[in-house]
Amino acid sequence: MGNSRSDVVDEPIDPDTGPAPPARHHPWRGQGPVVAVVAVGGALGATARYAASLLWPTPSSAFPWTILLVNAVGCAVIGVFLVLITEMWTAHRLVRPFFGTGVLGGFTTFSTYAVDFTRLVQDGRFAIAFAYLAGTLVVAMVAVWAAVAAARRVLGAYGGGPGGRAAR
Repeated sequence: MGNSRSDVVDEPIDPDTGPAPPARHHPWRGQGPVVAVVAVGGALGATARYAASLLWPTPSSAFPWTILLVNAVGCAVIGVFLVLITEMWTAHRLVRPFFGTGVLGGFTTFSTYAVDFTRLVQDGRFAIAFAYLAGTLVVAMVAVWAAVAAARRVLGAYGGGPGGRAAR
């Protein structure tokens, strides 16, 4: 037998005390700031979404245009944001959780989208419900795609763009 790592037995230094306790890992030590910025960003985004619903209220039996618009705008903004932080600038480690997860996660509302769909189905408005169900997904995907393409075009015009970081 040699002294390879597989031959070493994990014995305590003092046989009377038993094995050493495992190292304590503090999950909040590294994640605390991230959780905090997500919470603050989420509060800001949810407040903005609520303000939009107050500015453009939707009657219960009507097509939920406000939530469709909120989700489309949020998806477009995430497209621009991701281009900026992945192709243009090197962002601080808390920018993405604050803005991407917090603000935009709080602003967009696919849970309300599901509730609106369910409400329309329960009201017997099946055609509108399924148009909303499919339309929101299509509008959201098109919004991200168009925003990414537009951001890359604008960044390319200003010396940044795909594959390079113009500013650091």
